[in-house]
Amino acid sequence: MEQSVFLSRYDFKLDAFQQRAIDAVEAGHSVLVSAPTGAGKTLIAEYVMARCLNRGRNVIYTAPIKALSNQKFREFQVLFPNRVGIVTGDVSIQPNAPLIIMTTEIYRNRLLEQRGGFNEYSWIIYDEIHYLDDPERGTVWEESLILKPSHMQLLGLSATIPNIDALAAWMRNIFASPVQVIREDHRPVPQRLLFQVRGEITDSLERVRRWTQRTSRRGGHSRTSSRFAGSGRPEPLLLHLMETERIPMIYFSFSRKRCEWLADLARRMIPRETGRDNDILDRYDLLCERFGITSTERAADMRQLVATGVAYHHAGLHPMLKEVVERLFSDRSIRMIFTTETFALGINMPARTVVIDEVRKRYGRFFRTLKNRDFSQMAGRSGRRGIDREGFVYCRLSPDEIQPHDLDRLFRDGPEPVKSRLNTSYATILNLYQVHGEAYVDIYRRSFHCFSHKGRSSSRQIKLMEARLKVMVELGCIQDGRLTSRGHFARRMYGYEMSLSQLYAAGILERLSVEQLAVVCLAVVFEPRPGTRRVPVPGEFRRLRSEIYGLLVPVHLAERRLGVPEPSKRFAFDLTTPLLNWMREPSFEKLVRQSEHDEGEIIRYFRMTVQVLREMRDAPLSTHLRRRLEEALIRINQGFIDAENQLRLGLEADVVEQLLEGEKNGPDPGFAT
Repeated sequence: MEQSVFLSRYDFKLDAFQQRAIDAVEAGHSVLVSAPTGAGKTLIAEYVMARCLNRGRNVIYTAPIKALSNQKFREFQVLFPNRVGIVTGDVSIQPNAPLIIMTTEIYRNRLLEQRGGFNEYSWIIYDEIHYLDDPERGTVWEESLILKPSHMQLLGLSATIPNIDALAAWMRNIFASPVQVIREDHRPVPQRLLFQVRGEITDSLERVRRWTQRTSRRGGHSRTSSRFAGSGRPEPLLLHLMETERIPMIYFSFSRKRCEWLADLARRMIPRETGRDNDILDRYDLLCERFGITSTERAADMRQLVATGVAYHHAGLHPMLKEVVERLFSDRSIRMIFTTETFALGINMPARTVVIDEVRKRYGRFFRTLKNRDFSQMAGRSGRRGIDREGFVYCRLSPDEIQPHDLDRLFRDGPEPVKSRLNTSYATILNLYQVHGEAYVDIYRRSFHCFSHKGRSSSRQIKLMEARLKVMVELGCIQDGRLTSRGHFARRMYGYEMSLSQLYAAGILERLSVEQLAVVCLAVVFEPRPGTRRVPVPGEFRRLRSEIYGLLVPVHLAERRLGVPEPSKRFAFDLTTPLLNWMREPSFEKLVRQSEHDEGEIIRYFRMTVQVLREMRDAPLSTHLRRRLEEALIRINQGFIDAENQLRLGLEADVVEQLLEGEKNGPDPGFAT
């Protein structure tokens, strides 16, 4: 009965893999679904949600990025009115709702801190579960899977995972319950792969290989004056896409400035269409007014692009302007968007065509050929179910920037297998040690890495965990087998445990002013971008900076001596002046004018500061320190910095969207993500 009622809201028949997944859910099994982007995995998640809510049970939905969490919150509010909440680092709306959307970090932290606090939840849904393989954040996914309460079932959704059977076998082992694999390899919209090489467009991979082989025989693969020189100018490709009507288009580039340059280039190539311009601009102006960003300089610049159906999108943009662009692209007002790869991470924004500007990007300190998974994530956005008969993927290639063997790997092989990235943090060890004592290392013995290697490679990981424990014992987080006050403080400071707890132990936090507390929390989260000029620190903070740097020396020395390869987070005070200006006079326009940093970057780091201030406020502290932290929160988290306000404005904008819905023609983009 539940199935028939749920499916009555859709006007199509389920695909076979969707029905198999629903049958597995009905059988009481946890389920792993591996299917191409756009195949319709979200429908399975919606079924699990509807089933739980219908039975009076609660369900958690986790997503890898906040933008996806916010988008899903708005979507699920429509499906399940007044029954959806969201909890991220900077947003908390209806936190006790039966359907809760969380970032995976928040879910993991609660598992560690609130043992037994999930009794009312029966399912946990992981969107983009292949994030387990993310080098920086994959450990959070793995820890949360290991710590999953035994009474909860799991639904994991992912694009293609070649070793999904091994992943499921590991989960069966740690869950001690059935985990069913649902694999779908068929793309609902087939894709066609094409290349632009030396200004020529071809669909022949063999021809591209011959070009790269000739370059290799000449001793090629040398540096050119521009890394884009070998692929040719982008204008012929853009003109080709317009003439063949292969738009809407998502054009991926790995440089913010290049995204902006390409968007302006496309704007100048597109003839202005009187009539359509006014319609788009009215819509753009209405959304900008709704989000309160009409007066920002970026919004004015973007308006010129939007008038021609063009926009750019990257992390340096104001988050509210990014949301305006996303809304206009999703309803096909914007036809060409130039964006960095973060646009590919889960957000439901398909297009007819995807262009990948180059197949090399920076991984850490080095440039290298794209990973297959990154390529698939971007390419998967092409082809809209229910609209396109086929999707198009264009890759701009420079023969002297790619080796012949990389061509086969990238364009013929599937994504890389998912690997364990478990790198248990100080905070996780402290939380486990508080409950299990010396048995805290059991978290590794239950890891995907240990399972995959049948325990043979366990010594290195366990030694690393033991080294971190020794550092914490030496620095006073643990004494006589128990957590000290410093240890209890550190266990809440995920990612910044030893850095901030060193200030706590030295008594520095107790004597800092409201502004100084805010600056210190910003300095611990800020990561200077490679190649950017360091900004001088105001004179009033130089002494504090020197004192903090000196306090971190014994932390880093202990880590080096005891074998911890990655030192604790250093402090970077580059955004001190913008933060002080904001706290003293919260004028965003003035703030942007006075700073060398992009507005999106400023907002992101200020929001991260708010999150650290909240975590610190909830740690065991004196009353007067907690009051100063609360005041710092209030003075920072206002205006555009308030992420929760942005989400509420988005919900209000959804009402406006519904009023304008009848003005748009054409089929619905489909139910799939």
